[in-house]
Amino acid sequence: MTRKEHLGPAPRTWLWLGGGVLLAHWAMLGPVGASPVQATPSATAPATPEPVVTATHQAMPADVTRVQRTAAERPATPPMARRPAKVAPPPVEAQVLIAQAPAPKPAAAANAPAATAPPSDPPPATELNYDVFGQAKGFDYRATGTLSWRREGANYTARMELSMPLLGKRVQTSEGSVGPDGLRPVRFADKRSSERAAHFERDAKRIRFSNNAPEAEWLPGAQDRLSLFIQLAGLMRAQPRQTGDVLSFQVAGVGDAEVWQFEVGALETLRLPAGNIEARLLKRAPRKPHDSTVEVWLAPSLGHLPVRLRIAQPGGDVADQRLARLP
Repeated sequence: MTRKEHLGPAPRTWLWLGGGVLLAHWAMLGPVGASPVQATPSATAPATPEPVVTATHQAMPADVTRVQRTAAERPATPPMARRPAKVAPPPVEAQVLIAQAPAPKPAAAANAPAATAPPSDPPPATELNYDVFGQAKGFDYRATGTLSWRREGANYTARMELSMPLLGKRVQTSEGSVGPDGLRPVRFADKRSSERAAHFERDAKRIRFSNNAPEAEWLPGAQDRLSLFIQLAGLMRAQPRQTGDVLSFQVAGVGDAEVWQFEVGALETLRLPAGNIEARLLKRAPRKPHDSTVEVWLAPSLGHLPVRLRIAQPGGDVADQRLARLP
């Protein structure tokens, strides 16, 4: 057997396939490249309703013309004998329609989080190790992940690293402070071959992005795509939640910031590499076409930290991150 036969498929082919798998897995939580595709508006805009024209606007030109024509036919009348032209009042129906027209409501009002963030009690510092099982473009793959969560006084750092043999790693980091409402991110970074970041300016109420994407309005309780997992744990620790409750807050990536809503599910026993663990499911359903489904299981016995994370794409790609061993 020659050396070429022993190696099997060209290494470049394996690296190409593996790179696609790693990119697909991380694109589920932190998109790489352009922002998510948005629905294209219809080519034909809806017809704009004609403005309501009252009788005042309709009658005025006719009255003026009639007065001018009458003045030409009759002899001049002393000024005191003239009567002012009568102006018809606006139709009653038009007045009722204008008074009853409701003010337009913002489309995002139903999904907006509360004006003030709820209390949060972040868990103690720890490090969690995961086994990652997934499928991308029809290929099964395995990887490893590590979540590091640290607190130093009023500040925190969080770090998530995903590694795949021969293909390197990808790292997300979140830095900020901790207050009564939980984590307050200041900077979120996503690094693969290069680093991109989001900057949270709480006082200016804005979120800036290093890739020159349009700024986003900062909302109370805003999180990034890494800190959200620790924040979910803090919200569950601070206040008991029941099945059917919804946790809603803004989540920023490296190019956008949208409101995510997690519905609280029931407790269930998971069979994980770390053993059987009781955890509660929190699920974010797809918000729009071609959006992903995000499921997080939080374990009360581990301070409500995430012991499993599953992300499913409409096309069938799945990433399933499971706790490898107890901390």
